[in-house]
Amino acid sequence: MTDHNDNRVGPGDAVPHILRQWLSPFRFWFTAPSWDHWLVLVMGAILSPGKRTVTACLRITGRAEASNFAVYHQLLNRARWNPRTLASRLLSIVVASLVPDGPIVIGMDDTIERRWGPRIAARGIYRDPVRSSHGHFVKASGLRWLSFMILAPVPWAKCIKALPVLTLLCPSERYDQKKGQKHKLLTDWARQGLLQLCRWVPGRDLIFVGDSSFAVHALAAALPDRATLITRLRLDASLFAPPDQRHEHTLGRPAQKGMPLPKLRSVLNNPRTSWQRVIASIWYGRQTDKCLDITSGTGWACRKHFRSARLSLEHLQFHALLTFCSPKRRASRSF
Repeated sequence: MTDHNDNRVGPGDAVPHILRQWLSPFRFWFTAPSWDHWLVLVMGAILSPGKRTVTACLRITGRAEASNFAVYHQLLNRARWNPRTLASRLLSIVVASLVPDGPIVIGMDDTIERRWGPRIAARGIYRDPVRSSHGHFVKASGLRWLSFMILAPVPWAKCIKALPVLTLLCPSERYDQKKGQKHKLLTDWARQGLLQLCRWVPGRDLIFVGDSSFAVHALAAALPDRATLITRLRLDASLFAPPDQRHEHTLGRPAQKGMPLPKLRSVLNNPRTSWQRVIASIWYGRQTDKCLDITSGTGWACRKHFRSARLSLEHLQFHALLTFCSPKRRASRSF
């Protein structure tokens, strides 16, 4: 006698019961058919050794010859399920499991998914960060994604892992022009994403970490009081001292900024700069006991149409770091 309740969706390998148990917190937001198809794709994504496409997921799970293969593709473009709701649920699970208390560190970075074809409407031409260098510019065609990842220590891995909880598609400017809508920059998507994460985790302090692409006034001005932005500043960034205190005899409008501070490049090369030696226990997940020379200070950043934003020392307004890469060479970074 054949048992028809073997947790199969057409031909192919059955979905393990432990996988169903792990993903059970997301069951509420799927219909029964979509839930079974989604489990197959998740199982295939875990087992696929190469690209995690829908076709690769079906092939690795023994469904390469399935007659209903189209329903797995339609799960991503036609089925009724809300990815933002799943992202909120995933964030709550990761925070409760790995970061139950203290500040939540969230890294944000964009990546290019290399795609071609007339049906990939939102793709654009971007700089390839992997194959490009300071003297060589390489273009890449594809989709631009912005990912927010929780940086949390994983106990069994003995290191800090970046766990994606929210990924946003950033369409190209040409795509928005064809649609007749205003183009949103990468920093606009970043502002929308970090504000969404702040609403999903009320009452917790959040620290957002990004590269120099996110070192803009608009993004820093949109942060709530319990959020901190750590990003790489330009060495020629314009920073100012706090404005002078006003008294009863002060005339005129209140000053928005004080005297300009020295550029970070001049602070870096000034022999009178005081440096503090610190030891980083983990550096890029590989090297341990990395020696860093750090100096820090407080300044104000001001831009027209924006209020002056005071970034205190606790918020890491700017830090000039010297990393001793070799006995004869030093690399500078500012934060």
